[in-house]
Amino acid sequence: MTAKNLRQASQWRSFDGVQSVYEHDSAACSCKMRFGHYAPPPERATGGALLWLSGLTCTEDNFIAKAGAQRVASELGLAIIAPDTSPRGEGVPDDPDGAYDLGLGAGFYVDATQAPWRSNYRMRAYILDELLPVATETFGIDPARIGVSGHSMGGHGALTLALSEPTTFRSVSAFAPIAAPSESPWGQKAFAAYLGEDRAAWRAHDATALVEDGARINPLADAILVDQGDADQFLQSQLRPDRFAAACETAGVKLELRMRAGYDHSYFFIASFIDDHVRWHASRL
Repeated sequence: MTAKNLRQASQWRSFDGVQSVYEHDSAACSCKMRFGHYAPPPERATGGALLWLSGLTCTEDNFIAKAGAQRVASELGLAIIAPDTSPRGEGVPDDPDGAYDLGLGAGFYVDATQAPWRSNYRMRAYILDELLPVATETFGIDPARIGVSGHSMGGHGALTLALSEPTTFRSVSAFAPIAAPSESPWGQKAFAAYLGEDRAAWRAHDATALVEDGARINPLADAILVDQGDADQFLQSQLRPDRFAAACETAGVKLELRMRAGYDHSYFFIASFIDDHVRWHASRL
C-alpha cells in the first residue's frame, strides 16, 4: 500500500535544505492526509530519517513551525518526516456531540476497531503501510535507518511503535510521552472509543504494558531517551513517566529519563532540547 496522488502543497528553503508539505489520498484513513518532509542539503544527506509524531490538537505544521529542528537536521544530514496526527475532512467523524471528548487531532497512532472510528482512524497502518514506504521510495530514505520520536500523544506513539516494530525503527526518543495511557484519562477515553472496553486489547498500545509483556526496542537503539519537564501540568495526571521507568527497570530496558527543571508541556520545552534528540537519533542511524 502506497500513497496515491502525492503532490507538494508548499515548500520553503531552510538551512540550505528544503522544508515541504505534501498531501495525498490515503487508503488507510480513507481521506486526504498531509505530512511534512525536511530534506537536508543533498551534499550532507546520509539517507537516515527521523519520524516525528505530534500530540493532541496538532497538525503537521506545529512541529515544522515551532520546534526548530531543521538547523541541526541540516547539519547532520538527517531527513525529518512529520505527519498529521489524525484523519480530517468531510465524512471523517470528529465527535461533534462531545460524547468521547476526543475531537480532531487525536488519532493516538492506533488502528480503531470500533464504529464510527474504524473506517478512518487507522493511524498506525497509515504510518507503517503508507507513509514510510512513500518516504523511502520518494525521498531516498534508507528503510533500515529510521528513528522515531514525538511529543505527548506522539511520544506515546513513538514508544509503542518502537517497542512493537523494532525492526522498523532503529532509534527512539520522546518528549513528555503519555507513557501509561491505560492509566490516564486521555488514554482511557481514546482507547475506549477506538478499541472498545476490553482493556486487554489496550495493552498492545500502551508503552508500559508492552515493556511488562516482553516487548523490546531494536538492539541498535541501545536505550530509550525521554525528556520530561517537572513543571508539566499533565505530569502526574496524564503522562506517568514513573510507571514507564519502573517497568523498564524491572525488565532491564535501558531508559534515559531526564527530568528538566522548570519546563512545562509546551513547544518552548521541545525547542529547548530538540537538538539533543536529533543528535541522539543521528548517532544511531
